[in-house]
Amino acid sequence: MSEEIVNKVAESKLITFNLEDYYLPGKRVLFDISEWLLEGFLLKEKDFRAKAAEHDWSQYQDAYVALHCSTGAIVPGWAYMLLATKLQPFAKRFIQGSLEQLETLLYTETLKDLDVSGLKDKLVIVKGCSNKPVPPNAYVLIIGKLQPVVKSLMYGEACSSVPLYKRK
Repeated sequence: MSEEIVNKVAESKLITFNLEDYYLPGKRVLFDISEWLLEGFLLKEKDFRAKAAEHDWSQYQDAYVALHCSTGAIVPGWAYMLLATKLQPFAKRFIQGSLEQLETLLYTETLKDLDVSGLKDKLVIVKGCSNKPVPPNAYVLIIGKLQPVVKSLMYGEACSSVPLYKRK
């Protein structure tokens, strides 16, 4: 009566690819410039430059920074460029955009040169859940790297995967 319980998932030839493993550690900052605009909408150059000059930029040491304006104000390109000159000596990376756009850029740069040759002709499942902020676009980007190499691609968890691709 005592049948041995077999873990079929553990015995399978599936290889789990976890995008979370490629998350770059470091502080993320969403820098909202609307606080430096008159009533959140009007950029007065003299005041804006003064705030940029007085600001403690060292607090962004080794951080990843997304510059944005939450009010939807029309902000001239030079304003973001000015802030970028201030961030340059301190931040690891900075963009104009959202935190999701920043994360997408970081993943794009990380995955661009990723060697996936070790997954040649393998059955690969791209893990769906993560504890770190993996942007949706990273899942699309990894398909471009994996599909030309692997035999089969799935998404999710081994116990409940969604088939995506199978080489003929």
